[in-house]
Amino acid sequence: MKRPTIDREKLTDGAYALGWSAVKKLPEPVAKALGRRIADMVWKRRGKGILRLEANLARVVPDATPQRLAQLSRAGMRSYLRYWMESFRLPAWSKERIRGGFAPADVHHLVDGLKSGRGVILALPHMGNYDLAGAWVTTKLGVPFTTVAERLKPETLYDRFVAYREGLGMEVLPHTGGAAFGILARRLRAGGLVCLVADRDLSASGIEVKFFGEAAKMPAGPAMLAVQTGAMLLPVTLWYDGSPVMRGRVHPEIEVPQTGTRAEKAATMTQEMADAFASGIADHPEDWHMLQRLWLGDLEPRGRAERAGADGADGVPADEARTDARRTERS
Repeated sequence: MKRPTIDREKLTDGAYALGWSAVKKLPEPVAKALGRRIADMVWKRRGKGILRLEANLARVVPDATPQRLAQLSRAGMRSYLRYWMESFRLPAWSKERIRGGFAPADVHHLVDGLKSGRGVILALPHMGNYDLAGAWVTTKLGVPFTTVAERLKPETLYDRFVAYREGLGMEVLPHTGGAAFGILARRLRAGGLVCLVADRDLSASGIEVKFFGEAAKMPAGPAMLAVQTGAMLLPVTLWYDGSPVMRGRVHPEIEVPQTGTRAEKAATMTQEMADAFASGIADHPEDWHMLQRLWLGDLEPRGRAERAGADGADGVPADEARTDARRTERS
């Protein structure tokens, strides 16, 4: 008798649908306990994601013993599941809860930038809960913003993520399609806010940076948008401190260099962005949710070719940015 085939895409979509519908109805203590339990179960299995997380953390904390790395990876999975549990429940949070759920330091960089009318780009690594940070911006500051989301499979799952984030007050553009950079540039020229997750871009067009002493790639989009539009580029890092409130820091502006070509300026700024990310990740390594390969030294030559153009990040990829930069410059 032939076994029925499993549609993994439908299974994935169903799992997320269950999370959004069921977890947000749980009492908060129950949801937190469930998140920790799932995190510990996944951590104990020592799967590929956990091993990759520990290998990444070994770069961040180079003097860590195996026992210390195991502690960090367990804390990292608990942080990661806290992100998911909060995200599933976030649509049901009151405005007061959202306003009190995030306490960023140095937020004056963002407020002053928006007042200047130049437009602001917030660039974030995969730390803490950037959806909560985004909801705080739209709720506490009353500022809408535009972001970019990678197209997920199945398409119904991508639609769920878009609907979820739009429900929090975000404008969401697809990662592919060739028009994202131009729309982002228009939003910035109008004095708007753009938020991009930008600590990983393994496509052929990502900008190479030194990250914790080794070569990695990050998307050129944030820097190229700043160069093209004159908007402020502000890195942001996020973390948890054991309390119900997420913490964060808005780092000082990364200024556009006075000399060099557009590409050279973008490369310099992307390195500064990577340095800002590294400072926050080094302080709070357990809240960096990087369970994938990041450093070029971890990629086999064949793996690099397979990933080229197909394994980027939420930040606008460099080739799309360069093409649309030329378009918007002419418009």
